Amino acid sequence: MGSEGRSWSGSAAVGGEAEGKPAMAVVAPAPGDVPASDASRYLQGIGERVVISGQLELFDREVLKVTAEDGEGNKSSVTVRLYGPNTDLVIDRKRELQAIPHLSAAGFGAQLLGTFENGMVQSFINARTLTAPDMKEPKIAAEIAKQLNRFHRVEIPGSKEPQLWDDIFKFLKKASILEFEDKETQKRYEEISFREIQDEVKELKDLSDLLHAPVVFSHNDLLSGNLMLNDFEEKLYFIDFEYGSYSYRGYDIANHFNEYAGYDCDYSLYPDKDSQYHFFRNYLQPDRPSEVQMRDLDALFVETNTYRLASHIYWALWALIQEARIAR
Repeated sequence: MGSEGRSWSGSAAVGGEAEGKPAMAVVAPAPGDVPASDASRYLQGIGERVVISGQLELFDREVLKVTAEDGEGNKSSVTVRLYGPNTDLVIDRKRELQAIPHLSAAGFGAQLLGTFENGMVQSFINARTLTAPDMKEPKIAAEIAKQLNRFHRVEIPGSKEPQLWDDIFKFLKKASILEFEDKETQKRYEEISFREIQDEVKELKDLSDLLHAPVVFSHNDLLSGNLMLNDFEEKLYFIDFEYGSYSYRGYDIANHFNEYAGYDCDYSLYPDKDSQYHFFRNYLQPDRPSEVQMRDLDALFVETNTYRLASHIYWALWALIQEARIAR
């Protein structure tokens, strides 16, 4: 849900090698704030040997593939991410930058090469982005589950307190003071009872607290667009950790399952019980999935599908904030 509206143009999704030196050419002369709409023109202007070969437009950011060529004709590519408008209202950039080096050291995502005020430069991953239907393929689902088990074992310095409910209540506060430019949209918005939503969120929190779910460092946005696969090497990559935080294990899994619905939000595609148990087996015991006990599967099923509701409210509030301006 965090990255809707994806569309590649050019050849940014394929090819390229990732090296650190060209990134410095991109980062060093960067002005304080580069609008996404001007990014290609600006980056092309930093040198004749820098080529923008593709562009990925996202709801909350823009991603560019930048290829640099040295004097000997050697080419290397990096990924330049530009943050979208209002993302500072829903994303803790300090938390993201703290986590990336530790996740990279554990083998997750691209290497961080540099940052600027409204973006970052990372190594380029030679792989394709998954689609929503890909995620439910048994072989791919099993690999996602195994990788998620490993992801949840990464230790990130700092507080280990789960951030989910704090984030949701912050979103609630921000979402209750929005203004929309379109009058009809504003009228519909004013019909929302945020007091009722807050009461329901409190009730859901109290219910989920009874589960005593394990707290792990969670991706929190494991949709198809944040999963990449190198088909030749059969290697799966988790990318984009901007929503990452310590949270509840079941929430991270539930949020991933919700993404089976795709951008059209067809929730009939939510995985059935058998598909969920296939995922759980590979998550709980990656090396011996057939040995997982039924009681453990049942417990994780309840945990996951309770937090499914929290995922819906999180992204509903996120969408409201992204679409509006905060009232001053």
